[in-house]
Amino acid sequence: MDYYGNDNGSSQNNGFPNDPFSPGDTGHASSVDPLFNGEAPRPPKKRKPMSKKTKGALKIVALCLVCALAGGLVSNPLYSAITGGGETTIYTGNRTPTQVDTTAVDTSQELSTAEIYAKYVNSCVGITVDIVSTNAFGQTVTGAAAGSGFVITEDGYILTNYHVINGASSIKVTFADGTEHDATYVGGEEANDIAVIKINATGLTPVVIGKSSDMLVGEQVTTIGNPLGELTFSETTGIISALNRTVTMSDGRQMNMIQTDCAINSGNSGGPLFNSHGEVIGIVSAKYSSANSTSSASVEGLGFAIPMDDVADMVSQLVSNGYISGQPILGVSVNKNEISQEAQAYGVPAGAQILVVTPGLCGEKAGLQAGDIVTKVDDTEVANGNELINAIANYSPGDTVTLTIYRDGQTQTVQVTLDESNPENDAKQEQASQQYEEQQQQQLQQEQQQAGSGWPFGF
Repeated sequence: MDYYGNDNGSSQNNGFPNDPFSPGDTGHASSVDPLFNGEAPRPPKKRKPMSKKTKGALKIVALCLVCALAGGLVSNPLYSAITGGGETTIYTGNRTPTQVDTTAVDTSQELSTAEIYAKYVNSCVGITVDIVSTNAFGQTVTGAAAGSGFVITEDGYILTNYHVINGASSIKVTFADGTEHDATYVGGEEANDIAVIKINATGLTPVVIGKSSDMLVGEQVTTIGNPLGELTFSETTGIISALNRTVTMSDGRQMNMIQTDCAINSGNSGGPLFNSHGEVIGIVSAKYSSANSTSSASVEGLGFAIPMDDVADMVSQLVSNGYISGQPILGVSVNKNEISQEAQAYGVPAGAQILVVTPGLCGEKAGLQAGDIVTKVDDTEVANGNELINAIANYSPGDTVTLTIYRDGQTQTVQVTLDESNPENDAKQEQASQQYEEQQQQQLQQEQQQAGSGWPFGF
């Protein structure tokens, strides 16, 4: 059955017999259209070709309509027009700029990224340091490094990363208005990569510390820092990509991190990571690098920040005491690299090789010696110096641990009662490490001099 109720599936004109829109033959009586009062519809009249004069007139009418439309647009109060030569019009908006309120700190309300920047850019600082070191030839070399930080108290305490100020002979802090201050080192904790410095200033605007444990994956975050040490006080925005991400640092340490896709580059280290309420929930610390790839291309969108919940108590102790109480110290310096495969082929086990035993601390009192290789801490096996450091960090000062060591081809155990990491003990260990490095430099110079005096080729 066709659309009009006819059972015949076809007709002479291949259309519907009663279809008024059928292009079929109009000579059949059955094709009478009721719209024409019973009369057969008249065939359409042939349209005369349009003359050139008529076409030109229509073009003029169309152009007038376009001009009228443009004129109506110009009269719209949302636009202002800049015209040139009566032909080209460029439209510019006259939107009222957003007013940012910086007079109150109300973290119960979400803020726009512009509001976060306006409220806290003056709480963020750029940090530049001079680092004095000794090269392989025994020469003193001064280098410079740059990072970021943020004000945590009104009287000048500033939080940053430990690696930003590590080894610095001088520290300078710069605010967004160009004001500069010399800073002094208060204290730090290398394992958690935090450090507190202080400037002689009062009436500063500190940030508001939030809870990183309240954050969810997908929430928006913002950071303000000094990428490359040149693009000062730049704000970048992203989301939290992951929480509780275990990241292995370049020196082998493992840290718990917040992962974010905020743009993070060299110079951002030590800057604040804000949530959408303007609270600092992390300290920007690292960015993934593809240095091991053949192209050495930078990996984008993989930045990391230290959760504030992990270090908030430590920061308070650094401000109050200059050090973090309750941290254990073994009293030795170790080689963070693994034992070479060549040495292991001769029966030397994998472990943490002790380089320096600090005089007066617990390691020396227990009988540890330079050259010992620590293979276990109680029942925990260690394969390198970083694993030994991580294992000791699980204990408290005063705890006694049993170290399994390899010495002179034999395995034995040594019991050590751990000391506390404080300014006095840390200074002892730092002094012992510096003396060891100086001895190594002198030895290297002697070897180079002996090699240079050889004949005929200096072998």
